[in-house]
Amino acid sequence: MVDDYFDTMIFGGRGWDKNKVKMLSPLQLAYIGDAIYELLIRTYLLSKKNISVNELHKEAVKYVKAKAQADIVHNLQDKLTEEEWSIIKRGRNAKSGSAPKNAELIDYKYATGFETLMGFLYLIGDNERIYEIFNMIINMYAENEG
Repeated sequence: MVDDYFDTMIFGGRGWDKNKVKMLSPLQLAYIGDAIYELLIRTYLLSKKNISVNELHKEAVKYVKAKAQADIVHNLQDKLTEEEWSIIKRGRNAKSGSAPKNAELIDYKYATGFETLMGFLYLIGDNERIYEIFNMIINMYAENEG
């Protein structure tokens, strides 16, 4: 049981059946997608910056806050497939039952959509696409800083 879990759930695993993943609610997908994106950002920053944990956290927040994720969705929209955009819209339109504390509602909704997509791709085991999207995000930030 645990072996099956790790084989399907760790990067490089085969993923779950796509139909099973589609049966999950958008908020369940966003729940795991939030963790996946946060892990990617933290790992990336740790590999690129030799700074304190407090500074790493401050840097990570720039990438993971709702406004940043909403900007990512808008900037990558023309690079997403129809299915990916549909998943984002499903997440964006989901009723979370809570209001965002530090974000505009529309940014929060698009951020939820982005996390829904990341969770979906992770659970079906499409790590290649996750890395493609992540590289586009990093390149987007590099262009904005340069």
